[in-house]
Amino acid sequence: MSLPSPSDSRLADLKLWLADLAAPAPKLLPDSIRPASSDASFRRYFRIDAADGASYIAMDAPPPQENVEPFIHAAGVFGKTGVSVPKVLAQDVARGFLLLTDLGATTYLNQLSADTAHKLYLDAIDALILFQAQSQPDVFPEYDRALLQRELMLFPDWYVGKHLGLTLSDAQGATLNKMFDAILANNLAQAQVYVHRDYHSRNLMVLGRGNPGILDFQDAVYGPITYDLVSLLRDAYIQWDEEMVLDWVIRYWERAKRAGLPVNPDIDAFYRDFEFMGVQRHLKVLGIFARLHHRDGKDAYLKDMPLVMEYTRKAAGRYTALAPLVRLLDELEEKAPQFGYTF
Repeated sequence: MSLPSPSDSRLADLKLWLADLAAPAPKLLPDSIRPASSDASFRRYFRIDAADGASYIAMDAPPPQENVEPFIHAAGVFGKTGVSVPKVLAQDVARGFLLLTDLGATTYLNQLSADTAHKLYLDAIDALILFQAQSQPDVFPEYDRALLQRELMLFPDWYVGKHLGLTLSDAQGATLNKMFDAILANNLAQAQVYVHRDYHSRNLMVLGRGNPGILDFQDAVYGPITYDLVSLLRDAYIQWDEEMVLDWVIRYWERAKRAGLPVNPDIDAFYRDFEFMGVQRHLKVLGIFARLHHRDGKDAYLKDMPLVMEYTRKAAGRYTALAPLVRLLDELEEKAPQFGYTF
């Protein structure tokens, strides 16, 4: 990952802002700044060293495309629950600059293997339950029908329309709307808790203490209890055997019940909730990945589409109510042009 060019005016402004920070901010070394991670949004993250040898993270979130206030709010809310999140040390809301504590450079995705997965996922499940158990309404926006529906519409608009280059017939559109209604009926009937919305291997950091470190929480909402578990276990960037996923789902369910969380008391019904929530998320993600490619020129996500489609088909194929969705996907794939991508 290369440093932005010298003509990058926002980077120059960010360095000046960092250099001018007064106590209690740490004494920073602006010339040590270098990219820390990439992001699917307009946000950028840089790592910067301090005179005492520690490192910190500087966020550049350019207005009007980005707003740092939801990040600041969510960092405070999640931080109070006891999970590990970056602390906001300094802020310039108007310009979209933040200075954060550094949770390191080792993501779950970098560290996950057959040997490490079980421990890492149990840590992530325990952290998930910890913040879910302290959920309260009116802290985050509601993950209501309008928002869930808007996310689902990314699938016909961007995946079908832009990526496959197809127009749904009236009958196909009616089928898809019926499937959306069935999915949303399940999603909206679930108990509500704090929802991170992207609780997966690229946003969880491996820590020595307080594992995991949790990033990218600025879009948090109050919504269906299975959503973050789906993000974690049906991850677009890494796949696990169905038996392992089922084992982790059951372990979450058992621990959540002990913690007093309002999970469905029947494990089969809870797993159905998990799968229906997954179909909503997978369809959304297919639309988002298509949009990142076609609108934003970010091609890296194309290689992850087949796994997300596999998740969608397998989950929908297990339920009679969603069988028409599988048939619709068959029709679309038969008509779609065959893409050959090289990475």
